Amino acid sequence: MKTPPFIVFTDLDGTLLDHQSYDYAPALPALSRLRAYGVPVVLASSKTAAEIAPLRAELRLTASPAIVENGAGLLPPNSPAEDKGDVYDRLRACLDQVSAPLREKFRGFGDLGAGAVALDSGLSPQKAELACKRAFSEPGLWYGTAVEKREFIAELAEFGVTARRGGRYLTLTFGGTKADRMDEAAALFGNPHRIALGDAPNDIEMLENASVGVVIRNDHGAPLPKLKGEASGQILRSTKPGPAGWNEMMMSLISRLTPH
Repeated sequence: MKTPPFIVFTDLDGTLLDHQSYDYAPALPALSRLRAYGVPVVLASSKTAAEIAPLRAELRLTASPAIVENGAGLLPPNSPAEDKGDVYDRLRACLDQVSAPLREKFRGFGDLGAGAVALDSGLSPQKAELACKRAFSEPGLWYGTAVEKREFIAELAEFGVTARRGGRYLTLTFGGTKADRMDEAAALFGNPHRIALGDAPNDIEMLENASVGVVIRNDHGAPLPKLKGEASGQILRSTKPGPAGWNEMMMSLISRLTPH
């Protein structure tokens, strides 16, 4: 297989997808040109494989893998999303070995069920159902004190489980970030140059581990601080937000990085 000129890793919400409408239409011109050059586009999100797989198909990106559950796993190319799996089952088994007084303070998605997840998150029942089809990580609500949370995290660490706080949930995994999964995805295509695009703090590792990182303007949150690599031009910033900014920056990079 011929190595493509580069590979693209992209966050979804607020980056390739509009923050409010989830529309990606403004990015279609750049996506079309990337397809013409045979450039893989890897979707990278906190979403589950069940959530990402339909969008990946809609965008005609099934030949590329997708980074799912914030880097806890990788959905292979041309693969349908699987329900749960061995990693998730092992994670839940570790969780259930935590001492009972601490375990009862954590309510994971597997404890809550789709109905309660929909009520808490504001997702539709259908989307909450997909969000509960987890394969690599377990988000949940913490009901204990800060001291108890530290004890809970310490007990989980004995089983190789890490805990990371997101905007709403405490998420348990066996480790892994979007940046870790970049290596696996790029290896499938001969390790070409990497372009990464994102707009939020959980994208920083991915942006800083790319050949070129692009911070997409975010009008709905605090802007990312100046990142390592900006002074040298390794990290760029878009002037437009969301998919319009994505298209703007990708069109420029395509012109710069593809043969004419």
